[in-house]
Amino acid sequence: MSIRTTTLPLVAALAAAFGASAAFAQETVKIGFTGPLSGGAALYGKNVVNGMEMAIKEINAAGLEVAGKKVKLELVALDDKYAPAEAAINARRLVQQYQSPAVFVPHSGGIYAMQAFNEQEKFIVMAYSSTPKITETGNKLTIRIPPTFNSYIEPFTSYEMKKFGKKVGMLPGDHEYAKNWTQLFGPAWEKAGGTIASNNPMSYNRSADFYSGVSRVLAEKPDVLFVGGPSEPTALVVKQARELGFKGGFLIMDQAKLDEMAKVTGGLAPLEGSIGVLPVSYDERLGPKTFAAAYRKAYGADKDPTTESSYNYTLTHALASAMKLAGSTTDAAAIRAKIGEALTKMPKETNAGEFKGVDAVGGTIVDPLVATVEGGKIKPVNLSELK
Repeated sequence: MSIRTTTLPLVAALAAAFGASAAFAQETVKIGFTGPLSGGAALYGKNVVNGMEMAIKEINAAGLEVAGKKVKLELVALDDKYAPAEAAINARRLVQQYQSPAVFVPHSGGIYAMQAFNEQEKFIVMAYSSTPKITETGNKLTIRIPPTFNSYIEPFTSYEMKKFGKKVGMLPGDHEYAKNWTQLFGPAWEKAGGTIASNNPMSYNRSADFYSGVSRVLAEKPDVLFVGGPSEPTALVVKQARELGFKGGFLIMDQAKLDEMAKVTGGLAPLEGSIGVLPVSYDERLGPKTFAAAYRKAYGADKDPTTESSYNYTLTHALASAMKLAGSTTDAAAIRAKIGEALTKMPKETNAGEFKGVDAVGGTIVDPLVATVEGGKIKPVNLSELK
């Protein structure tokens, strides 16, 4: 009897301790990223990573619970140097070694490479690229994060033609995304009554001297230059074109951001007459404005957030919410199916991209804002105003 009396409190204490440890047990889920973290596009990749890091810190601080279990998210970011083959190798490592249920990738070449096997290996491709083909493939485990760029082509063309003229010189990057933009832009410019003076793709990721390529295009005396790639090399192309005497306008692909470019060109004056997407810092809507303030608090008062940061921040939050709605951190199909619902239920302060959901083919539903540079200032414009 005495043995039982002395043993019962010990058993109860052990049971309580075991129950407490079980209650506080935490699952760690690795969220993958593969993208350029070195080379000419390093800043572009880092902007994506910054947004994801911000979101993960907020999610972990608030506490995430999936199917009654506490979950901690952890980012595993790998450098692929903007190379599709490296992106595929990294993705397999992230899935096999770290069991990542989703891999974020900010370039179309890498996205296509991963779409070749992600359905078989059961992970979500979180695709940050505006290339339409990404969701035209029918891949059921892909989310295209930004809107497709084809919505920009007609209004951008109309603006530049009216302001400067109908002769365009093409100086795009030679990466997959720029090739896709070029394939649609060239015919659209000609359909609008314009002519293509020359087309000279350049390696935006591996070069810092574009004078020879720019000189060749300027020799044809274009009214407008079509440029685009990561912000820093795109800005160098613009700067070198101005130094060589170009007086016309710039039609800028959505990958490059006007505020980041201005830091390289020495202000907005060299960008006069440009059209591109609206920088986050100039977006007065609640979600982007809240995010911009939080971003500067996290990374420095002089650091301007980009859509790479804000969009991937929002989709990282959506991914976590989708896990909760799906009741799983491992079932990629179930999580993917809940991302649209997660976006529609997201608090406005967290929805830094003003997303409205996901469409039938896996693209986010969002109304992007664009901008022109006029009188040395960035001017927000609705796409409908430009048509």
